Amino acid sequence: MGRVGLVTDTAYLDHEMGSGHPESPDRLRAIQARLLSTGTSDRLIQLPAQSAQKKWIELVHETSYIKKLETKSPSSGYASLDADTTLCPGSLRAAYLAAGGAMAAADAVMAGQVDHAFCAVRPPGHHAEGDRAMGFCVFNNVAIVAKYLQEHHGLERVLIVDWDVHHGNGTQHTFFEDPSVLFFSTHQFPFYPGTGTATETGRGDGNGMTVNVPMPGGQGDEEYREIFQRVLVPAANQFKPDCVIISAGFDAHHNDPLASMNLTETGYADLTRIVLDIAAHHAAGRVISCLEGGYHLQGLAQSVDQHLLTMLEA
Repeated sequence: MGRVGLVTDTAYLDHEMGSGHPESPDRLRAIQARLLSTGTSDRLIQLPAQSAQKKWIELVHETSYIKKLETKSPSSGYASLDADTTLCPGSLRAAYLAAGGAMAAADAVMAGQVDHAFCAVRPPGHHAEGDRAMGFCVFNNVAIVAKYLQEHHGLERVLIVDWDVHHGNGTQHTFFEDPSVLFFSTHQFPFYPGTGTATETGRGDGNGMTVNVPMPGGQGDEEYREIFQRVLVPAANQFKPDCVIISAGFDAHHNDPLASMNLTETGYADLTRIVLDIAAHHAAGRVISCLEGGYHLQGLAQSVDQHLLTMLEA
């Protein structure tokens, strides 16, 4: 049985973007309630989040952007960063803790305290670009932890698997010319943010290290499994990662209001199992999963529960 860590913090509930916004604190409350009701939480190792130091944030984000966030962070009310993303008084602290939570998971995995870890963090990250917030995202948590694994823990090759229904444009752009990070993404297309065509494969030394699988709406468990087995597994076997990071969005769920895919909780368990198998073969089992999207509260909570149960069974 796998030892699985859970990173979360009450400060993540302090980030909210206004009444009716789909990326709300209720997402984490739903996950927490589900894990308690099923007993899954009792089987997890709690990992405390710590605020990320700026030097690690600056591996991905421009210093001028970080200063802009500090300047715009409101003492009351809201401050808009883009059409979909705002800050409230608790947002910036939550963002530092979200990136730092992913780094705490990395530390625990690398120390052998846990085999795998799930980071139930907010705000999410994969749309955040080096110089701007975007699509509910402030800091790019998975990109930061990938850099952290390399710079602090000395890993050479990191695989990022992004199964969020939206393309992780920020993550792709961070590593587009980097041969040491393999970025794999399945996403509904054409769809927000408009990036992620199959021809976007990397540039320069990173050519071939970006693998996009754009998908039409309506795809479900069988289609996702087939793509992961046919495209991801061979690419990962050739790349041989030292650690695997999941951009774990659960908005491809069949009930999600912001997309039109048909994944079920069983499908997410299957995808988790494929990623765990890759990690077992190449990365000493090391998997760090970070919450991205997922906006149907019940579907999100049930999918996360299955995601964690699959890790526990590994």
